[in-house]
Amino acid sequence: MTPFGQRVRDLRSQRGITLAQMAEGLGVTPAYLSALEHGKRGRPTFTLIQGAIHLLGVIWDEADELVRLADLSHPRVTVDTAGLDPEATLLANRLSREIATLEKDELQRLAGILDEAAARHSQTG
Repeated sequence: MTPFGQRVRDLRSQRGITLAQMAEGLGVTPAYLSALEHGKRGRPTFTLIQGAIHLLGVIWDEADELVRLADLSHPRVTVDTAGLDPEATLLANRLSREIATLEKDELQRLAGILDEAAARHSQTG
């Protein structure tokens, strides 16, 4: 499941909206919406995201969160390490090969390291 798909599913559940009802409101099939939630389709379109925001009745921060999660929900990621240190290429390849073996807490720790690096970069750049 993608981060976007999980959040949409949680919001649907909280609001008592079924997958079929949401799919109809978005003008897509339930199979398509299910595949999107489970990462079997690419990143959702801007139109679909806006439709989901409207159907789920989310505003401001929740809407921004859905847009952000949609951007981070492409199930097949390409990492371009051209021009970077060999360690970056090694890390990208190892992560690609071993991500399925990581526990949730390990993924969260890695995400924390990336968050720290991004914060450091935003302070200096």
